[in-house]
Amino acid sequence: MNEDARRLANSRVHLVPAVLSLANPPWQRDVWLDPSTFENLDHVFHMLFDDFCDADEPERHLGTSLRTEEEVALMRELGAALNAAADEASDDTDASHLTAASWPAVVTAAGRLAHVMVANDLEELAALHEPVDGG
Repeated sequence: MNEDARRLANSRVHLVPAVLSLANPPWQRDVWLDPSTFENLDHVFHMLFDDFCDADEPERHLGTSLRTEEEVALMRELGAALNAAADEASDDTDASHLTAASWPAVVTAAGRLAHVMVANDLEELAALHEPVDGG
């Protein structure tokens, strides 16, 4: 595995679960609203906006944490939905975000992005196991 592929895999091992968590309301209620767990919405925001991507301007992450232009467009859509929900939340708590009227748009956008990211990762994984032509 070359260094670029290693960097992409390292980013996605963090980014994909963050997107999946946004697409899963039962997870959000069971994990984010439990004060004894490490993961919360703030953690997810950092994954998507600071640490492994910039959901406001995802183009520069094409090839480093996002595989395709489709993922870039869907990440931008998710970032806009998250920003709208954050603006609408009555305070900065996870519970307030989850009850924002625009939160279902976050779940929907995350679901679309999660589907594409997982499919792209599975396609890449399958390609690693394809037999090499011996010619």
